[in-house]
Amino acid sequence: MTTPSDDPLPSWRPGAAKHALLDFLVAARTVPVAERVAMFDNDGTLWCEKPQYLQLLFMVDQLRQAVAADPTLAAQPEFRALIEHDHAAQAELGLERIAMALLRLTIGIGPAEFDDRVRGFVAAAVDPVPLRRLRYQPMLELIDALRAESFSVFIVTGGGTEFVRAISQDFYGVAPESVVGTLVSYDFTRDSVGVPQLVRSAEMVGTANEGEAKVVNIQRELGRRPIFAAGNTAGDREMLEYALASEGPSMALLVDHDDADREYAYEPEAVTVDFDGSFTAFARDSGWTVASIRNDWEQVFAE
Repeated sequence: MTTPSDDPLPSWRPGAAKHALLDFLVAARTVPVAERVAMFDNDGTLWCEKPQYLQLLFMVDQLRQAVAADPTLAAQPEFRALIEHDHAAQAELGLERIAMALLRLTIGIGPAEFDDRVRGFVAAAVDPVPLRRLRYQPMLELIDALRAESFSVFIVTGGGTEFVRAISQDFYGVAPESVVGTLVSYDFTRDSVGVPQLVRSAEMVGTANEGEAKVVNIQRELGRRPIFAAGNTAGDREMLEYALASEGPSMALLVDHDDADREYAYEPEAVTVDFDGSFTAFARDSGWTVASIRNDWEQVFAE
């Protein structure tokens, strides 16, 4: 039993989810340190994904700046739907097509400039609150608790790799090289005096990092297998199953967005992965630990 003074998860209310997490942290002490690996989805798992993905807000900000410089861009269907807040047109076009169109706005810039743009946007975006305050306090505590048990912590997201890498150290204490996401390809070129450089293209490397791709990319980019994984949609299913299938102590955690008063209440949906029925019910039936925001979190957002 923990007491208030030694509780590693103070923003988690007493209940089955917290009890399971605390039991897992103790059980993991029997696992060799090199195998103590935890992986977290980002959108809807570590920070808020409603009413829009934060990366989409960043790209829309890039669009506004691009249209100011070249008004003809506003005529493109994907951009017009965003500029005019035409939700019906956005739904018809699909988020994936819109995202690919937005990628074209950053063609030709290097990694450092892209990072600067992301960090500048994150620092300036304060409506309705600073983006740092959209992180989930209970999940930040969980990351700290895992690290206290010598876990290596990684982020495995369907979002853009470079976007998350630009803020992962500051927001979560996760090094950029510990982030796996949807990759944009780069072209190798040289500047006017022959200095080698990389510039962004508008092509993805492989597919969006959801579903089975998450597990494949974990091995390809990290070479580590999780014994703990957390997510919130069907796009995280295979990653959570992969963690739970590990030998020895393991855990799969699903964040259930069921608090319309303090956050949002919605059934989880992945961008590129279809799932029939309730994914939250599927998680419970699969023996995963389900964290109800309404019932299990005393505090939702970071201060």
